[in-house]
Order: sequence, then C-alpha cells, then structure tokens
Amino acid sequence: MHKEGSSGSPVTSPRPMAATRAIYPGSFDPITNGHLDLVERASKLFGHLVVAVLTNFEKRPLFTPEERVAMLEQVTKDYRNVSVETFGGLLVDYAAQKKAQAIVRGIRAFSDFEYEMQMALMNRKLAPKLETVFLMPAESYTYVSSRLVREIFCHGGSVKGLVPQLVEEQLRKKFSGKNRKG
Repeated sequence: MHKEGSSGSPVTSPRPMAATRAIYPGSFDPITNGHLDLVERASKLFGHLVVAVLTNFEKRPLFTPEERVAMLEQVTKDYRNVSVETFGGLLVDYAAQKKAQAIVRGIRAFSDFEYEMQMALMNRKLAPKLETVFLMPAESYTYVSSRLVREIFCHGGSVKGLVPQLVEEQLRKKFSGKNRKG
C-alpha cells in the first residue's frame, strides 16, 4: 500500500530524521544554557548537528569566532553527533556545502517568530529542499539571550545558571582589567 499526494502521484517517504544532517546557526556570543538546551534536543532529533558560529563582524562580538568555537566544542564534547564550525555568507550556501537538509532555529517568544519566519521563507525560496525546524527552549530559558547575559554581566550582575560555568569563567577573563560595575 502506498500513499498518494494531492496530485495523485505516490508520495515518497522522507528520509528518517536520524539520517538527516542539520545546522544550528547563530552568533553564540556568549553561549547560553538556552543554546545548549537546543543543542541537546536537536542532537536527539538529527543524525548529525553542526553548530555553526556566524562570523559577522558588523555585530561587534564580545568573543572572537575562535573563542566561541573553543567554548562550544568544550561544552558540547559529550554529544558524539555534534560538531562546531564557523561560517560566513549565506546560510543556504553553507548548508549546501555541508549537505544539510535542515536548519534548526530557536524561538523563545512571539517577538522571535516574525523574524525567524521571514528568514525561513527566504531560505526556502533560495533552497527549496532545505527545511527549517523551530524548537522552543525549556521554559526556564525562554527569557535568556546572549545580549541580556552580556548586559547583566557588564553591570556586575550574576549570570550563574544562565550560561555554562566555562562561559562564566571566560566572561570574567574577558572583563578582568576592564571597567565592569560591581
């Protein structure tokens, strides 16, 4: 027995997600526990997950791409099917280069949805076979963003529980000798 699509032609079974390569792109500046929550869950859904650090210098990053990759490699080392790389340019071109079938994006709130939807639709226009999968972080991380972590830390607040211990240590090193309140 086979299924038929709306056109009456047979529907081919999609590849199982376990055989699918996905890319989780972002600036990860710094890595938050919300990012790690999505890495953990996406690593269970896909055969291979590439955490792709965007090298966009227009954003004036706190950490260099190399520092972010090193931290991500350290905090994701227990996931056998996760690798970490950098990329620049169009995500769809990078996905084609990596032979990825899916993009993973996190949505914390409705405010994220409009932007992410636009990006997903544009990516679909540019690469129709590339799917975007939206994941929501655990409720405890819905309010956490890299921007807020940087702001809290710069003003002397505690980021404990918002970022991995390694990232908190790297933030301290980055700001030692700099003007930080507290």
